[in-house]
Amino acid sequence: MSVNTDRSYKMKLRDVENAFKYRRIPYPKRSVELIALLAISCTFFLFMHTNKLNSRLKEMEVKLQPSEFSALGLTGNHISGHDAGKHDDINTLHGTYQYLKSTGQLAGLTAAQLNNTPKAEREYVLFNRIEKVGSQSMTQLLGQLGRLHGFQTYRNEIPPVKKPLKTFEEEAEEAADLMDLSDPGAYVEHTNWINFTAHDLPKPIYINLVRHPIQKVMSAYYYQRHPVIYANSLLRNPNKPKQDKEYFDTSFNDCVRQRASPDCIFDPHSKYNSDWRRFALRLCGNQPVCL
Repeated sequence: MSVNTDRSYKMKLRDVENAFKYRRIPYPKRSVELIALLAISCTFFLFMHTNKLNSRLKEMEVKLQPSEFSALGLTGNHISGHDAGKHDDINTLHGTYQYLKSTGQLAGLTAAQLNNTPKAEREYVLFNRIEKVGSQSMTQLLGQLGRLHGFQTYRNEIPPVKKPLKTFEEEAEEAADLMDLSDPGAYVEHTNWINFTAHDLPKPIYINLVRHPIQKVMSAYYYQRHPVIYANSLLRNPNKPKQDKEYFDTSFNDCVRQRASPDCIFDPHSKYNSDWRRFALRLCGNQPVCL
């Protein structure tokens, strides 16, 4: 092969390589990086905008449902989390602690003073459980502990209808019935706090569980509308009014906005009593002020 022929062959081969090289890279490298940067920036700004819209939506829900949240002492900032980092807000746990500490109300309190177990006058646990706080699981735990440590756990019979408050005489009768149970032991019931001292009876060991008030109310709303729970309530109380399909299909938010049911109305001075007010009753007692 001559020199000119070899040179011509190499030039053609180089031209073919260059053709394939530029065909595989249709865009300049900097253009690809710019497109990637724009995609990341758009995703970031879209996330920020969506988060802002979500916060504004929650604030608008509070404005549309003022009675629900104001009755529980919450504002739009507490729901949306804007003040989550503000530890000086008295409506937060840390803020309340700091307020009580600054005013001297916590000056003399210690862990030993807040523990009511050593102050009990009976070896008996009274779990007057608040509704929708995991009390069924707690009851099962007490039963397991009883079998392990040799004490009996008692539960009350569920009455068809229960009044929000008991009279002093009814409370005295309930306290006397509890005295018939042997020590050591445990008793579980959805009942208001009992002032055993007022009835000249020894104090048991009180325990209870609490839950975020709004989550508790929502849980109770859907719990009462569960088919099995609703059917059991009709078996206990056959005279209970039957509900239509709308009662079960209405969401909690829609029920609150429309004030469609008594358990969706959160007026502080309403005579109707439901799960949203039983925090006070279970921890306060049978006095009218507890309503």
